[in-house]
Amino acid sequence: MAISRLEATVVACVLAAAPCAAADFSDPEWPCVQRKVERLSPGLMWPHPLPEGGPGEDRELARDAAELGDALALRRLELEDLRGEVDSFAEKYERDPDKLGLVFARAFDSLDRRRERIMRGIAEFSLDQIALSGKIDELRLEMDALARSGNPDFDRIDALEERLDWDQVIYSDRQRSIAYLCETPQIIEKRLFAIAQLLAEAL
Repeated sequence: MAISRLEATVVACVLAAAPCAAADFSDPEWPCVQRKVERLSPGLMWPHPLPEGGPGEDRELARDAAELGDALALRRLELEDLRGEVDSFAEKYERDPDKLGLVFARAFDSLDRRRERIMRGIAEFSLDQIALSGKIDELRLEMDALARSGNPDFDRIDALEERLDWDQVIYSDRQRSIAYLCETPQIIEKRLFAIAQLLAEAL
């Protein structure tokens, strides 16, 4: 069964549109420029209804779909290098969209869980940075108050300055890593779209 030109166009268009987003800085748990997408929908990626109930009692199909889906979900493996395995699976199961849908569902579940963990990590990172920023502000205010006092405690000011310098270094170092953290969910989304496209091409 060949994939229709329309189906190929739909997958390609959705893939192309995926990264387009605007930042929403009203959410303190989302420090990224990319738009926050809480949940991904496999229906926007895979151009066929996903089979309900999984592979049923077909243990060989379940094993084959799981192995291929897990391989596709490994980001260290290039998808193009897995094209042969995809074609072999598709040929074995008569290029049935339901069977290939099982492979996509497996890959989707794996990558979606990974993406959710990363999203939670970004939220925790952002809240930690907000708390550290507040702490830095408090240290500056205390230093200013001590400096303006009639009898400043220079030992205390020195201790505060040392702590302030350290906290600012930690804050700056963390901020430099935010770009990579924010790109990771999008990298996963793009891989899922690419997996759907690769599987659809095998139909």
